[in-house]
Amino acid sequence: MGSVQIQCTRCKNVFRDRAARLQDGYSRQCPSCEVVLFFAEDSQHPFVRRAMRNARKARKELREAEAMRRAAPESRMARSFAGRTQSAERED
Repeated sequence: MGSVQIQCTRCKNVFRDRAARLQDGYSRQCPSCEVVLFFAEDSQHPFVRRAMRNARKARKELREAEAMRRAAPESRMARSFAGRTQSAERED
């Protein structure tokens, strides 16, 4: 699962959270100083904007990888089926 680095706006500590969670309206407590960070697309803080941008990018990459995975089994299935047919023919 894709994760994103987040830098705390108060203590500057860096921690990670899943990209799927990091969407508009999400809030997370810093594990170091326990300040609550609010994530919004229109945030003025550069650390929050960077985390949101990286999360969007990670989610996009995950969607593309999932689409590739869904397309790949069809081609693998065709190859493995052809292999079974050939081995079945040898047994006869």
